[in-house]
Amino acid sequence: MSVHKEITKHVNKQNRRITKFMALDQQREYYIEQALQHCREGKPFTADDINEVTTRINDLAKQGIPPRKKLVTIVMIEKYAGRKK
Repeated sequence: MSVHKEITKHVNKQNRRITKFMALDQQREYYIEQALQHCREGKPFTADDINEVTTRINDLAKQGIPPRKKLVTIVMIEKYAGRKK
């Protein structure tokens, strides 16, 4: 294979990772906002969906390019919801 084809293949692979990261990050932000809203309304909530997506992001980050994300705790959500009131 020519160098050009190898570079193209590598760039396309990186692009797929970035695209997947962006979709997962958007999903994570949605779950965070949902948990914050439930917290502010006094409804029950968990960080399970957030952390499931975060784990997928971190698995993707192990392959390169996308940044790692922190797992979220209930306390983190409660503190942030309190600041945002």
